[in-house]
Amino acid sequence: METNYRYTKVGVMTAQSTPLIPGQEAPGFTLLDTTSTPISLADYAGENVIVYFYPKAATPGCTTEACDFRDNLNSLQGAGYTVLGISPDEPAEIAKFAADQSLNFPLLSDPDNAVAKAYGSYGEKSFGEKTFVGTLRSTAVVSPEGKISHVEYAVDAKGHVARLREELGV
Repeated sequence: METNYRYTKVGVMTAQSTPLIPGQEAPGFTLLDTTSTPISLADYAGENVIVYFYPKAATPGCTTEACDFRDNLNSLQGAGYTVLGISPDEPAEIAKFAADQSLNFPLLSDPDNAVAKAYGSYGEKSFGEKTFVGTLRSTAVVSPEGKISHVEYAVDAKGHVARLREELGV
């Protein structure tokens, strides 16, 4: 894998947090899941973990991306990867989203964006004529040793999982 750090889409974005780089220690976190149960990155120590950030549950792009992870989960798990989705939505919102879309992997709530900021996934973005600050669609892969092994920022929802699988050799 030649490039482990990249921006995959050209757009208007100004970082509000510092992007991660491969080899860097993955920031630890504990967040609530859809049942308000605390889930920590440390719970997955010794595993490959795909941590993906999405801006808002049940929106078109986020639904496309989540369903793509759902539909590819067996192959990802078969290759030794666990998937965790993180958004600023509250547990009740992500629970409804997970149920409505039959999502088969944990979704976690980051309402203050602390984890998104720690992962470089928070900043200014544009939608139509509006510019605002929020969670940026991005993905980090954490190695069994707890290091960032791959990271992508400003990803497109459509086709993201296929590109990620290709990068990971899955």
